[in-house]
Amino acid sequence: MTDESMQVSSPLRQLVSGLTPTAVVCFGILAVLAFVVVTAPWIAPYGEGRILSDESFAPSNAVFILGGDYLGRDLLSRLIFGTRITLSVAFAIAFFAFFVGCSLGFLAAIFGGLFDMVVSRVIDALIAFPAIMLALIVVAALGPSVPVLIMTVAFIDSTRVYRVARALAMDIVVQDYIEAARVRGERFGWIMRREILPNALPPLAAEFGIRFTYAILFISALSFLGLGVQPPQADLGVMIRENMQGMLYGSFAPLYPAVGIAAITITINLLVDWYLQQIGASLPEEM
Repeated sequence: MTDESMQVSSPLRQLVSGLTPTAVVCFGILAVLAFVVVTAPWIAPYGEGRILSDESFAPSNAVFILGGDYLGRDLLSRLIFGTRITLSVAFAIAFFAFFVGCSLGFLAAIFGGLFDMVVSRVIDALIAFPAIMLALIVVAALGPSVPVLIMTVAFIDSTRVYRVARALAMDIVVQDYIEAARVRGERFGWIMRREILPNALPPLAAEFGIRFTYAILFISALSFLGLGVQPPQADLGVMIRENMQGMLYGSFAPLYPAVGIAAITITINLLVDWYLQQIGASLPEEM
């Protein structure tokens, strides 16, 4: 085994050796959620919008395992498809937010000077706006749709990612190996990919988990307000809004998606806390 492969596998071995029962359970939950996202059309008992009964909020029975919603659709099927949409949209938001935020943050740290000042002041001005208000204005103006939702929330989230990426990159660009790469004539893109990103990756991975949970809560809030995913599609926020009246009839219809949101966010936050403990324990004491 080469020295390079040993360096790559060493952090992975440290994470595996540091697994706790809580982390194992959380990874198991994430594996189940990933399975649901990939196989939702095949494991759902019925179609996403198929109406099976003219009874609103039907109780659990042989047809409705978890009961029916306000239109007589199967809650379990809606929950499976809603989880799929929520996680897929949240992951897309986190991915685009990190691509934009990290790229700008790294470039600001490398170029410095006027470029850094202008970009940082624009980002500060955007962060000064309340995130939910900015999202409501943009989505209401452009119309609620999944692409608009992804781009809007990703743009808002990228401002937070920029601050983290820039702070990490500012500590890295002053290192001797960055100066050596510049002297060798390496391009900015090479320095970003091969020098800055690998050294900033551990804390950025933790930040990705935090931004992912934030995106889940954000899009669920927008959907609850009617400006997120639109019927007949459903995410977990839409399901809560649609079935709120069920509480008056003793139905648990709005509680299932609410518990789903809570379970997903708690699971990811616990994993982020565990991951931060692991990478913190592996850092040199002088850091």
